[in-house]
Amino acid sequence: MLQRYLLAAVVLINVLELVRANLYTDGGKPHRILLDTDVDTDDFFALLYLLKLNRSEFELEVNPLAFLVSVHSISSFSICCIEVKPRVINGKVVSPGLSFALILESSNSFLFSLITTGLLDSRAVTINTNAWTDAGHAVNQIYDILYMMDRDDIPVGMGGEGGITEAGHVLPDVGGYLPIVEQGNATAGGCRYRQAIPVGLGGRLDIDSNYGIRKAFLPQGSRRYSPLRQPTSQQVLNEKISAGPITIFIIGAHTNIGIFLMRNPHLKKNIQQIYVMGGGVRSKNPTGCCPNNASSSCQPRQCGNPGNLFTDYTSNPYGEFNIFGDPFAAYQVFHSGIPVTLVPLDATNTIPINENFFKAFEQNQHTYEAQYCFQSLKMARDTWFDDQFYTSYFMWDSFTSGVAVSIMRTLHNQNGENEFAEMEYMNITVVTSNEPYGINDGSNPFFDDRKVPKFNLEKGGVHSGHVQTGLRDPFCIVQNGRGRCKDGYTEEVTSSDAVRVLVATRAKSNPDSNSILDRAYFKSFLDVLNHPHQTGRFNFTTQFPHYKEVFYKPDLGTKRLGKPVVFDMDMSAGDFLALFYLLKVPVEIINLKAIIVSPIGWANAASIDIVYDLLHMMGRDDIPVGLGDVFAMNQSDPLFSAVGDCKYLKVIPHGNGGLLDSDTLYGLARDLPRSPRRYTAENSVKYGAPRDTDHPELRQPLALEIWESIVRTLDPGSKITILTNGPLTSLAKIIQNENNTRSVIQGVYVVGGHISHGDTDKGNVLSIDSNEYTELNMFLDPLAAKTVFESSLDITLIPLGVQRRVSCFPKILKRLRSKTNTTPEALFVQRLLSRLYRLKKTHYRYHHLDTFLGEILGAVVLAGDHSKLEPIWLAKPIMILAQGDESKDGQVVIDEKRGKFVRILENVDPEAHYGLFAKQLAIKKQSAVVGSFGEQRRIWSAPPN
Repeated sequence: MLQRYLLAAVVLINVLELVRANLYTDGGKPHRILLDTDVDTDDFFALLYLLKLNRSEFELEVNPLAFLVSVHSISSFSICCIEVKPRVINGKVVSPGLSFALILESSNSFLFSLITTGLLDSRAVTINTNAWTDAGHAVNQIYDILYMMDRDDIPVGMGGEGGITEAGHVLPDVGGYLPIVEQGNATAGGCRYRQAIPVGLGGRLDIDSNYGIRKAFLPQGSRRYSPLRQPTSQQVLNEKISAGPITIFIIGAHTNIGIFLMRNPHLKKNIQQIYVMGGGVRSKNPTGCCPNNASSSCQPRQCGNPGNLFTDYTSNPYGEFNIFGDPFAAYQVFHSGIPVTLVPLDATNTIPINENFFKAFEQNQHTYEAQYCFQSLKMARDTWFDDQFYTSYFMWDSFTSGVAVSIMRTLHNQNGENEFAEMEYMNITVVTSNEPYGINDGSNPFFDDRKVPKFNLEKGGVHSGHVQTGLRDPFCIVQNGRGRCKDGYTEEVTSSDAVRVLVATRAKSNPDSNSILDRAYFKSFLDVLNHPHQTGRFNFTTQFPHYKEVFYKPDLGTKRLGKPVVFDMDMSAGDFLALFYLLKVPVEIINLKAIIVSPIGWANAASIDIVYDLLHMMGRDDIPVGLGDVFAMNQSDPLFSAVGDCKYLKVIPHGNGGLLDSDTLYGLARDLPRSPRRYTAENSVKYGAPRDTDHPELRQPLALEIWESIVRTLDPGSKITILTNGPLTSLAKIIQNENNTRSVIQGVYVVGGHISHGDTDKGNVLSIDSNEYTELNMFLDPLAAKTVFESSLDITLIPLGVQRRVSCFPKILKRLRSKTNTTPEALFVQRLLSRLYRLKKTHYRYHHLDTFLGEILGAVVLAGDHSKLEPIWLAKPIMILAQGDESKDGQVVIDEKRGKFVRILENVDPEAHYGLFAKQLAIKKQSAVVGSFGEQRRIWSAPPN
């Protein structure tokens, strides 16, 4: 019996070596793959599928002398091993670094699984930053996935600070934060296409946090985003493509690759193939249709459309999210001359996540990567906006990876033969503008008011028409008819603009008719993800042998608590400095009742987790945190409130010195201890969700809910003092919802606004040249500011002028460093300030960072030690401009007739301010309970005392 197995194994070896020879590229080297991803949920399904193939089926083994054949027993069969010498294949000595499992079934038939290495070498990941995720959250999730999979060797490229000049010159390191049509010299800009993507629940908030699962599950390694040290997308692309033949997978918007091809046409020859998930050619959207038994009142939505823009189908029924994210970049990819294989909605619409697959997946979670994917998929299902999940959620990006890898297995594969999809050649193009061409209507930056079109594009050509400006672009909307805009449409054409593309048209059925899995790829996906070889090493909790979830809450029962305070923050670096100070002020002076987060300023909503981590560090897991609106007032879409405009938020840079750095606290957020509290997408019917999730008690409360809870539990006669350090959106909503705000609000301290004293005394909205005298917090939601300042509340204004008097890095750092016997929180603050100061001196994108120092002042003033500060107060009648005019919105105007008298802080003693801040942080009372994530690691790695 043993001899028969050995003979079968030797025969199989020869067969597999022939297969291996075909799987090699022509030079006998492995396929090299670069994955460009927007890190949506289905994107990391694709990444993990590739990593598993990479390591367990297609990655180079280390042993150059021999390889092992293991014949594993099924029931009573024995195990044996064979050593095989190196072989010559195609005239070259091939390292037999090839292991495989030969599984013998009791029927004497056998199934072999080829676990090769060196055939598919995933060399890099680049992150698309203008679609479903925000850069800081996306890059750290990729780092954590790679750490779990023991693949810290894979470089990750993200962002960049380069731009495109007015003349159309593409500078080095364009970060891809904006579509090419909007890209200038900075990373701040509009959301022409991105506004189709929901921002909050069901959108970027849930994808940034992976529904709250990311921080609960993924282990945290040493790699992280760090300012000015993070490799950029263009750097990684240049390095990897310059090194030789490579294949690119694009499973997000095409900005990174489009920019690279425009700047480096000489390197196109190194790109062997581009696989794209996106577009819809002949597709007919199966979602949004009325059921057969529906009443006559049912109105179909995007049913039958070629595209899938479920937020935008009334104006653009043709676009698909990945292509629509940057149509001009996609055009560069398709028309580059590089062979393109497209897996569009035509194919992915035929492989929905059906109930049978979901149940099979639920029962097959044998690896950490399978568990992470299933938990994510389950939360996507449980929070789906209607009851059509099983016919609306598809295998998009992971299916594309499966099709691509299957095609790549066969050398000289001309017609795309593969295991998972039917293929067909089509002549298509990417629509970047709408007919009639050659118009000048203000929608097209490539042509409007230009004698020479940008990039020397052809006048009257396919790029010269109307470019969709937003969700409700009047040009695109046809009354009682189908939307007319086609931006992002992968259209089948017969014109000279056509490109011959290999297109997947349908997912193949599972050849096993007895399986409950009706698609061939379903089986491959589950098999690969659950393969026991080269699996993830651990998750967050199993990473530590003595992990224990602990909530820290102080005993305040015997203390006489001070004035109740609610802190409203937009999560800038300055806000976190102010929060540290508020937590250090004795509770007998300030009783911090709650924190409200307004995610329409310096940070995205998912950064609420940093607030939770800071509170955990300081032993204040008792303080509730409420999430405010994700849009400024009147900026959400009236038809679909989950999406909206970025009219004011567009002034915040996406890259360095902006959202990227705030979302990571300038690379230091991961040094904070990990809180058991975090944002989760858990929800309840009680709060308007379509269904209860598994743990509705973990639902993230909203700002107004926290406010109402605080008001209900106030002691009789008590009133709340509010400190606002960001846009006034949440406070305006409180005013609109509260019948008598003066009965519960003692007063409001507003850190913001600018009262100009002359032409040289300008504001800090730096990217709107026409608005020179506005302060950013007022500009980010001028209507909310107007609402607050026209209310009956007592308001204390701490404007930009006095903030600037206390914004000296050397002086505040000198005070902090003078404290020899200090605290963990003081050390963290010192690290953060030192980093901000270094960045300000190093790179022009950080020249504004001293703004954040001024944001500490409100907390110091609120604490009440005014004798040392020597404040000077004035009362002035002011009003806020909010007329929808970008050149004036948010300005503070002195108006004797219509203005409201407000107490304004004119001056303080800067040295006293720095001293009070440093002294309070160094005091041992109310100090950190656990000082850092490093300390947490040590606690969880050792047995408890």
